[in-house]
Amino acid sequence: MTLRLFSCILAALVITACGDPPNKEMDQAQGAIDAARAAGADRYAATEYSAATDALKRAQDAVAQRDYRQALNEALDSREHAQNAAREAADSKAQVRGEVERMMAEIATLVAQANVRLDAAGKARVSARMLREPTEAVAAINAEMQKAGEAIRAGDYLSARRLLENLKDRIQNTIAAIDAAMAQQAGRRRR
Repeated sequence: MTLRLFSCILAALVITACGDPPNKEMDQAQGAIDAARAAGADRYAATEYSAATDALKRAQDAVAQRDYRQALNEALDSREHAQNAAREAADSKAQVRGEVERMMAEIATLVAQANVRLDAAGKARVSARMLREPTEAVAAINAEMQKAGEAIRAGDYLSARRLLENLKDRIQNTIAAIDAAMAQQAGRRRR
């Protein structure tokens, strides 16, 4: 008898709980999505962030259809995805930041080497015509590094990474061009 009474009370609670839209849970999901976006999840954890926003949209659609149980499930799912997205974004952002800082240091070292070689080429009387292209390349790379530095200071590590991606190859090619010009100049002197 008590088991039957307990079952009836539980059924009544479930029916009552499913009789109203899960506004609290949907608000919590929206708050979690907002927090995830503030953490950069829309850029650094796009898949989880998208899953969170999609689940919240499905919850809103379920409320419109008066399927409050489905709305509750979707709202809870949305909140979980948003929380995962915020954590994933923090991890990914830290990883990209470290990667960008290493790239900046490597490229800065290579730019310094290029400048030393340009000075040495000038002292070795390599013609200005032969050094014009490498000099312009070093200046362009410096300008792009400054833009990347601004992106880093703004916390936009993905943009900084895009700016830096091919600079290492470009500066290495520039150093090779300077070395080739110096070797050519040295060959002329021996004749």
